[in-house]
Amino acid sequence: MPNESTYSAAPASSAFAATEESHEGRRLHVVLFEPEIPQNTGNIARTCAVVGATLHLVEPLGFRLTERNLKRAGCDYWDEVDVVRHACAEDFLRSHAGCELRFFTGHTPRLYTDVEYGAGGRDTYLVFGRESRGIDPDILAAHEDECVRIPMRDGLRSLNLSNAVAVGAYEVVRQWRELR
Repeated sequence: MPNESTYSAAPASSAFAATEESHEGRRLHVVLFEPEIPQNTGNIARTCAVVGATLHLVEPLGFRLTERNLKRAGCDYWDEVDVVRHACAEDFLRSHAGCELRFFTGHTPRLYTDVEYGAGGRDTYLVFGRESRGIDPDILAAHEDECVRIPMRDGLRSLNLSNAVAVGAYEVVRQWRELR
C-alpha cells in the first residue's frame, strides 16, 4: 500500500518503461484528480500495475489510502505499482507544465483514438476527474486542445472511472505495441 504521508512530483520507475528502447524512453502515467471511490482507485491501481503505468493521486481524496476496500480492489498488486501523490490539481498542473497531458472528458469532439500518444518519445499522462463531477470546467477550458473523449450513446453520462482508465491505458499500449 502507498504511504499516506508521501508527496512527490518526481517521476517514478515503471515496469512498462523497463526496456526503454522499446518505448523510446516513454512512460505511461495515469492521473486521478480527487478520486472519491476507493474500489475504483484500487481497480485502477491494478490496471496500472499490469501495464506498468505510474499512478498519480491528486488530493483531496474521498477516502483514506488505508481503507480496506481500496486494498481489496487492488489485491496483491500494490507492490507492483508506483504511486505518486500531489497536494492539489494546481500543484500537479504546475509541476507538469509542458508535459503531454490528455484530459478525458465528455465535453470535447476529439476521440481518444484520434491522438498519437508519446509523440517524440514523450511521457504520456492520462488525466481523469472525480467520479461525481469529472474534471473542473476551468481546467478543461485551459487545456482544450489536450482533451479527449471516449464515445458513448447520447444521454448517458459516463463509464465507470476504472473502465475509462482501462480504455485509455490500453489505447496507449496498442499504439506503443509493447507489453511485458
